[in-house]
Amino acid sequence: MTTKPGMTGMTAMSKEMQDCVEACMSCHSMCEETMSSCMQMGGQAQMQIMRALMDCSEMTRMCADMMMRRSPMSAEMCALCAKACDMCAEACMAMPDDPMMMRCAEACRRCAEMCRSMAGATM
Repeated sequence: MTTKPGMTGMTAMSKEMQDCVEACMSCHSMCEETMSSCMQMGGQAQMQIMRALMDCSEMTRMCADMMMRRSPMSAEMCALCAKACDMCAEACMAMPDDPMMMRCAEACRRCAEMCRSMAGATM
């Protein structure tokens, strides 16, 4: 069993899991920034997009947290996170002329792909 100093009894995170945690945190940050941008736009930001951004933001943060603490529910959480990210990417695509929305959609797609991979992995 590989352990890091100070992590008695805990195996080190795989590179794939570390990459997934980073993708989740990056997606979380991007969703938060995009929500802020939507609020500044006012009436243009549809409630469906805001809900998708909020759901994705919360789901990615929670998913990263669960992977970092090696929760036995991480695989299921990654599957749900991938679904939230897919929904958010789709919602962001409703505003294809907005560069922030397009960056957010890309971050969501990347995170969804990583989470789908982790959902199928043994954690």
